[in-house]
Amino acid sequence: MMSPRVIPLRRGIPLRTLAPNAVTALALCFGLTGVRFAIAAEWEKAVICILVAGILDGLDGRIARLLKGESRFGAELDSLSDVIAFGVSPAIIIYLWSLQAVPQYGWIVALTHAVCCALRLARFNAAIDSEDQPHKSAGFLTGIPAPAGAGLMLLPLYLWMWTGLPIFRESWLVAPWTIASALLMISSVATFSWSALRLRRGVRMWVLLAIGLIGAALINAPWIALSVICALYLASIPFGMRSYAKVRRLRAARTQMQSQSQAGPAA
Repeated sequence: MMSPRVIPLRRGIPLRTLAPNAVTALALCFGLTGVRFAIAAEWEKAVICILVAGILDGLDGRIARLLKGESRFGAELDSLSDVIAFGVSPAIIIYLWSLQAVPQYGWIVALTHAVCCALRLARFNAAIDSEDQPHKSAGFLTGIPAPAGAGLMLLPLYLWMWTGLPIFRESWLVAPWTIASALLMISSVATFSWSALRLRRGVRMWVLLAIGLIGAALINAPWIALSVICALYLASIPFGMRSYAKVRRLRAARTQMQSQSQAGPAA
């Protein structure tokens, strides 16, 4: 009698998980390359590297969900990549561009951005398996995400590149702005996520038109367009807070009605 054939267990990482992880690694490389360009005082290339890293960071998760290649390894790699690409690299860029005029205090300010980025991502990782996430369950984010924090922090650099005004490079202006954007990352402010945005049927065409115009502006006048995008994002934060407060009120009212309906028959 022949013994049944033993099929060996497959080891290693499935091929479908390599694509999103490769995109994450590419984002990390672009973030670090921005430091290399900053050392050479090629500020435009340094900023472009951070922006490309941000685009890749937005793609890796979607590619993972599309290929069903989500994994804990990918989540950890993504967080480590974000700390470097959107925490360490932008901090070094802003320090070399402006804050080194006051080396002692400027370096502390740059470290503030990097540390706040790391704290935000640590908070995110710690809450991955938690069921009690009121912001996420309502479709909102807690604080601004790391790529948005890096993009906002570089706003004085955008303004300097298209206006040429030296005031935007002054450390007394850049330092408080860097601290403010860093604190927004670790704040508990509810901000919009893609899943929280609901477009009415009548405005969808206008939104598509606006996206097309923004894309054209990013090609023809990138620094002006980036400055406008930052201003619009900042303006959206109070609306996100108000929308989340409305969601909380509706949830509280629904919970109260359910408790009353359950208490009624019992009485």
